[in-house]
Amino acid sequence: MTAALTYSAAFITFFSVVGPPKVLLAFGGLAQNHPVRELRMIALVSSGAAVVVGLLAGFTAPWLLELFHISTPALQLAGGVIFFIYAVGLVLGVHLGSDRADLDAPDLVSGVRELLMPYIVSPLAMTAVLIEAAARDTWSWRSTVVGAYVAVIALDLVCVVLLARVLRGTHHATIELFGRLLGLLLAAVGVDLVLDGLSALGVPGLERE
Repeated sequence: MTAALTYSAAFITFFSVVGPPKVLLAFGGLAQNHPVRELRMIALVSSGAAVVVGLLAGFTAPWLLELFHISTPALQLAGGVIFFIYAVGLVLGVHLGSDRADLDAPDLVSGVRELLMPYIVSPLAMTAVLIEAAARDTWSWRSTVVGAYVAVIALDLVCVVLLARVLRGTHHATIELFGRLLGLLLAAVGVDLVLDGLSALGVPGLERE
């Protein structure tokens, strides 16, 4: 029962940071420039890459943090700041980290490149994977964390494949509207993660309830 509860907690954590509500919007933007079949292929390749990154980060988390002398608060601060900058870009309609020239001739590579920051190497997701996996120094716990992460990525893939035609038919203005709204919410998440890091460092007045 305990194992089921810890798996559920990990699954909910990853669902909140890299689940379909956030991922579908990123694919919605790509759907405006890629046909349905290519969009599904992009989803498959990018999900596979996300799983590989998650597996490496999850199973090597303690050694990665030790190798680079990174504390959990520092990781929270870095992840929060990076994600805040990305979220502000969404709010302002600035597509950070993407090569807009690729949109003239969209292909599989350009599509996967567009998903590097929000999906394949999501700052929030990688921060969560590293922190959760390093919380207990056992292979069983790291397997639980990685399993929950992979399950969420698989759910993302299924949702994109099933909704590809819907995303393709959604008007660009609607995608832009939801993108800016989500950017506002994600900016708050980034700030919250930074506050968690500062609180863990013992900054006065930031004790979290």
